[in-house]
Amino acid sequence: MSDTIVASHILRPTDSVSQEDATKEIEAIIAEIDGGAEFADLAAEHSSCPSGRSGGDLGSFGRGMMVKEFEDAAFALDVDEVSGPVVTAFGVHLIKRTA
Repeated sequence: MSDTIVASHILRPTDSVSQEDATKEIEAIIAEIDGGAEFADLAAEHSSCPSGRSGGDLGSFGRGMMVKEFEDAAFALDVDEVSGPVVTAFGVHLIKRTA
Protein backbone atom coordinates (compact mmCIF):
# COMPACT_ATOMS: atom_id res chain seq x y z
CA MET A 1 0.00 0.00 0.00
CA SER A 2 1.34 3.39 -1.01
CA ASP A 3 2.12 6.10 1.55
CA THR A 4 1.23 8.85 -0.92
CA ILE A 5 -1.07 9.07 -3.91
CA VAL A 6 -1.99 11.64 -6.54
CA ALA A 7 -5.64 12.44 -7.13
CA SER A 8 -8.05 14.89 -8.69
CA HIS A 9 -11.56 15.68 -7.57
CA ILE A 10 -14.78 17.48 -8.37
CA LEU A 11 -16.55 19.14 -5.44
CA ARG A 12 -20.23 20.04 -5.27
CA PRO A 13 -20.71 21.87 -1.97
CA THR A 14 -23.75 21.42 0.21
CA ASP A 15 -23.88 24.94 1.62
CA SER A 16 -26.51 26.10 -0.90
CA VAL A 17 -28.04 22.78 -2.02
CA SER A 18 -29.03 19.61 -0.19
CA GLN A 19 -26.68 16.65 0.06
CA GLU A 20 -29.20 14.74 -2.04
CA ASP A 21 -29.09 17.35 -4.82
CA ALA A 22 -25.29 17.55 -4.73
CA THR A 23 -25.13 13.75 -4.95
CA LYS A 24 -27.45 13.79 -7.97
CA GLU A 25 -25.14 16.35 -9.62
CA ILE A 26 -22.13 14.10 -8.99
CA GLU A 27 -24.04 11.09 -10.36
CA ALA A 28 -24.82 13.06 -13.53
CA ILE A 29 -21.10 13.85 -13.87
CA ILE A 30 -20.29 10.14 -13.45
CA ALA A 31 -22.69 9.41 -16.32
CA GLU A 32 -20.82 11.95 -18.48
CA ILE A 33 -17.50 10.25 -17.65
CA ASP A 34 -19.02 6.85 -18.45
CA GLY A 35 -20.06 8.37 -21.78
CA GLY A 36 -16.48 9.33 -22.58
CA ALA A 37 -16.11 12.84 -21.17
CA GLU A 38 -12.74 13.76 -19.66
CA PHE A 39 -12.59 14.07 -15.88
CA ALA A 40 -10.37 17.17 -16.05
CA ASP A 41 -12.76 18.96 -18.42
CA LEU A 42 -15.70 18.20 -16.14
CA ALA A 43 -13.74 19.37 -13.09
CA ALA A 44 -13.02 22.68 -14.80
CA GLU A 45 -16.69 23.05 -15.66
CA HIS A 46 -18.40 21.76 -12.51
CA SER A 47 -16.09 21.83 -9.48
CA SER A 48 -16.48 24.58 -6.92
CA CYS A 49 -12.98 23.92 -5.59
CA PRO A 50 -10.15 26.17 -6.84
CA SER A 51 -8.45 22.96 -8.05
CA GLY A 52 -11.12 22.82 -10.77
CA ARG A 53 -9.09 25.36 -12.74
CA SER A 54 -6.35 22.73 -13.02
CA GLY A 55 -8.68 19.87 -13.91
CA GLY A 56 -9.31 19.04 -10.27
CA ASP A 57 -5.67 18.13 -9.64
CA LEU A 58 -4.87 18.01 -5.92
CA GLY A 59 -1.30 16.84 -6.41
CA SER A 60 0.19 14.22 -4.12
CA PHE A 61 -0.87 13.71 -0.54
CA GLY A 62 -0.34 11.21 2.21
CA ARG A 63 -2.49 9.75 4.91
CA GLY A 64 -3.70 12.26 7.46
CA MET A 65 -3.65 15.17 5.00
CA MET A 66 -7.30 14.99 3.91
CA VAL A 67 -10.53 14.48 5.82
CA LYS A 68 -11.07 10.81 6.68
CA GLU A 69 -13.95 10.12 4.28
CA PHE A 70 -12.03 11.62 1.35
CA GLU A 71 -8.78 9.89 2.31
CA ASP A 72 -10.41 6.48 2.75
CA ALA A 73 -12.11 6.72 -0.66
CA ALA A 74 -9.03 8.05 -2.47
CA PHE A 75 -6.62 5.45 -1.07
CA ALA A 76 -9.09 2.64 -1.91
CA LEU A 77 -9.02 3.52 -5.62
CA ASP A 78 -6.74 1.97 -8.23
CA VAL A 79 -4.82 4.33 -10.51
CA ASP A 80 -7.20 5.87 -13.11
CA GLU A 81 -10.25 4.66 -11.17
CA VAL A 82 -13.04 7.11 -10.36
CA SER A 83 -14.98 6.89 -7.11
CA GLY A 84 -18.69 7.11 -6.56
CA PRO A 85 -20.04 10.09 -4.62
CA VAL A 86 -18.03 10.75 -1.44
CA VAL A 87 -19.69 12.85 1.25
CA THR A 88 -17.58 15.04 3.55
CA ALA A 89 -18.22 18.16 5.59
CA PHE A 90 -17.22 20.15 2.48
CA GLY A 91 -19.86 18.61 0.23
CA VAL A 92 -20.00 15.73 -2.23
CA HIS A 93 -16.84 14.79 -4.11
CA LEU A 94 -15.99 12.71 -7.12
CA ILE A 95 -12.39 11.47 -6.87
CA LYS A 96 -10.06 10.14 -9.54
CA ARG A 97 -6.78 8.60 -8.46
CA THR A 98 -4.13 9.54 -11.00
CA ALA A 99 -0.99 7.95 -9.51
